[in-house]
This record gives sequence, C-alpha cells and structure tokens, in this order.
Amino acid sequence: MTKQKKPKLHEKSLVVFQGMKIRRIWYEGEWYFSVVDAIQILTESPTPRQYWGKIKIREFKALELSPIWVQLKLKASDEKYYNTDCANTKSMFRIIQSIPSKKAEPFKQWLAKVGYERIEEIQNPELAQKRMKELYKSKGYSDDWIEKRVRGIIVRDELTDEWKKRNVKENRDYAILTAEISKETFGMTPSEYKKFKGLKKENLRDHMNDLELIFSMLGERVSTEITRSKNAQCFEECEDAAKQGGSVAGKARKDAEKRIGKPISTNENYKQVSEERKKKRLK
Repeated sequence: MTKQKKPKLHEKSLVVFQGMKIRRIWYEGEWYFSVVDAIQILTESPTPRQYWGKIKIREFKALELSPIWVQLKLKASDEKYYNTDCANTKSMFRIIQSIPSKKAEPFKQWLAKVGYERIEEIQNPELAQKRMKELYKSKGYSDDWIEKRVRGIIVRDELTDEWKKRNVKENRDYAILTAEISKETFGMTPSEYKKFKGLKKENLRDHMNDLELIFSMLGERVSTEITRSKNAQCFEECEDAAKQGGSVAGKARKDAEKRIGKPISTNENYKQVSEERKKKRLK
C-alpha cells in the first residue's frame, strides 16, 4: 500500500476500551484509530501486526479492494512517531467484521460512542472539559487539582497554537521547545523529570502536584507572551522565547523554594498513592 499524505489538521489522543489504550488521531474532520491497537485488544494476539498483515492479504488484497485505511504518524512506545495503519469509524467496522472475537460487539458500541462524542465536543467544547474532569475525578484527583490540570491544558494549547502560526509544526520541534521550557523551569527535561518520578509511559503532568502544575503553566504562559511580544518567527526565535519564558518560571520557582523551605519538584507520583494522602504528607 502506498503511503498517504500527512494530515493537514489533527490532534492526537488516547482512548481506553476495557482498560486497554487505543491510539487515535483527528484527520480530515473525523477520528482515525490505530488498526493494530484494535486488533491487539480484540484478538489478544502477541503479534498483532502479523495478524493484521494476514487480514489485509485475506480480506482486502485478495479481493482487489482499495485500502480502507491510511498511514498516519502516531506515537509509539519509544516516544517516536511512525507511519501507522489507521482507519475511520466506518472502516473500523468493516475490519472488525473480519476478526472472530467475543469482544467485537462491545467494541463496535464503544467505537460508535467515542466517535460521536468527538463530534459533540467540536460543536460544544465545554463538553470535552466536562468529560475530562469526570475522568480525573473518577481516578481520585481533587477538584482543585483538576481545575489546575485543565487550565494547564488550555495554556499549553495556546502556546502550541502560537508555534503553529510561526512555522513550527513538526512534533520533534515541539518536543525540543517543551524540553527547553521544562529545563529552565525545573532544571530537568520532561524525560528526565519522568525518570525522577519513576514514570515510563505515563503522562508526566498527570503525576505533578499543584505547585508543579502551577510553575509548568507559568513557564508556558510567559513563553506564549514573549513569543507574541517579540513576534518570534521560525524555530530559532521561538526557541529563544521558550528559554526566556522557562527562565522566568525557574527564577520564581527558586524564590518560592527559599521561602517555603522545600523543593517544588518532588519524586512522588499518583500511581500508587492517592492525591489526598500525598497532600497530607506534603503539609
């Protein structure tokens, strides 16, 4: 199959079916899901890519049908992006029909639901925030923490929107700029911070305490303002603005640490200890 063009407009995300994660990407006005991820869940095969290869030969190429999937870049377990076979909701239903699995019907219902929810969220963005808050609350996070986390996502989106306007569009460049802000703010890149907290694939900010989230927001918000005020263009100028924004947050962090008498950054995470217990321990 020939490689498809890169998505013009997209946002990446993970969704969960019965405790298993499925990668998806917003592409040309609808969700496209990782076919291999879905097959792994439906078949529990230790080699889902090989399983998918056999289905392609048996069900599609043998029938001389045009591919009903496209190749889009998704993040893999090594944090890098690779071309991955993806299918929209309609095509996923066709693929599921080719897989004998007792999970097929509940998976179809789930697939229809997550696809429809995204359409609702586009028409009413407040629904996305509401669902996000409900998800975090079900995991045991406090209302105060959730509000900061949601606000942090908005601040982050504003910054990446500025980068896009200034011809910074590659995922690799985003990662470099984010690392610069984090390094200036906390003295650690995101990957170093994750190691510090004992994390692997988890989202770093989901394991930050209130102050860590606040200083993350400060670094990114100031970076946004500097980018705008200096009308930064291209990667190099945005990188300079990112370093300056992170530096402002870093100086504020160090001053706060002197005044409260303890580090802002902590190696605690939310994997095993509930947030409420951690708050009591940090007081």
